[in-house]
Amino acid sequence: MEKYKYTAVSRDGKRVSGLIEGFNEMDAASRLKESYPIVLQLQLAGTKSKAAEFLTGDIGGKKLNDKAFTLMCSQFAVILKAGIPIARTVHLIGDKMSDKPLKNILEQVAEDVEAGRSLSASFAERGKKILPLTFLETIHAGEEAGNLETAFESVSEHYTKQMKLKGKVRGAMIYPTFVLLLAVVVVIVLMVKVVPTFTAIFDEQGSELPAITMSLIVISNFFRNSWYYIVGIIAAVVIAVKLYGNTEEGRLKLAKLMLKLPVLGNINILSAASQFTNTMAMMLGAGLPMTKAVTITSRTMTNYYISTEVGKITSKLEVGNTLGRSLKEAACLPEIMNDMAAVGEESGELESTLEMTAAYYDSELEQATAAALAKLEPATLIFMGVVAGYIVVAIYLAMFSMYNGM
Repeated sequence: MEKYKYTAVSRDGKRVSGLIEGFNEMDAASRLKESYPIVLQLQLAGTKSKAAEFLTGDIGGKKLNDKAFTLMCSQFAVILKAGIPIARTVHLIGDKMSDKPLKNILEQVAEDVEAGRSLSASFAERGKKILPLTFLETIHAGEEAGNLETAFESVSEHYTKQMKLKGKVRGAMIYPTFVLLLAVVVVIVLMVKVVPTFTAIFDEQGSELPAITMSLIVISNFFRNSWYYIVGIIAAVVIAVKLYGNTEEGRLKLAKLMLKLPVLGNINILSAASQFTNTMAMMLGAGLPMTKAVTITSRTMTNYYISTEVGKITSKLEVGNTLGRSLKEAACLPEIMNDMAAVGEESGELESTLEMTAAYYDSELEQATAAALAKLEPATLIFMGVVAGYIVVAIYLAMFSMYNGM
């Protein structure tokens, strides 16, 4: 609940002021009139200054901790199944929560629920900045259906699967990323420190150098003396892409480009298929109507082009088109997935069909990512070998030329 400053007149005619809590201004005014017949002024209590927020705020800002969030969902499912009242459940989980952003949300939700507010409405207001939309909608649907513990269980299973998949991809990326960074550092050190040492020796001798050695010296001098050009060009490109990506046309074109890139394009398509099937299965399982499930799913997809195209499907569904047919007409997701959705609709088992399809695309995504990363390591080693070989050959040819001229 929010805090409001008020000025009012008591029943004995005295002017009073203070603070009162309410879900909104109307709720606060209603509560205030229970004690004071005349309300002169009511406004939201002043917020902290920027400096105070910085000093008292959590370092690193508010960001959802996937592990803590998934644990929270599973705790809700277990405790609610045990028959514990919802207000007590929120208090129990909030007291044990170590993640600060989630703990703050749970503390506020506990107060709201005790004051008579619904759990889903409180979560939607208190956690709208960091809690996933799929979580908020699933809990809302579960609450309306009187099946809140099942809704939490469904959310817990969904995000546990997503977290494991992210963990596998992240773990597979560690070694190739380390090798790539090492290659960049080695090249920079060779060009900035090693090559100039030999260049000074060649200059002292004054002998004519081979073309490959001269090219190496030019590149080394550019790295040493014009590094700010490199940094400037990279920064300019990043800023230009960022600004272009902030426009509607730019977002769409960049999103389409991400789907057409070699190797990465296939991974992005598989990721989109995995997101769609997983989220749709959970939304339908929570009891949401088809059009709303598709709308929410489209808003959770990371590729903007696919998100936009999936969002347009709702208008087709509203006029009687099936999901499978609408997906085929959109032609933004894999054909197999579209066919599976059509089969699921025809058999009346759309939710379970989507779950099986999601498992398939999760596996495909994991394998495609592992294959791409497996190619990165040898490519990086080949790059290092070519650069090192180029430097060695250039230096040795120059040394042979010097010895021949003596």
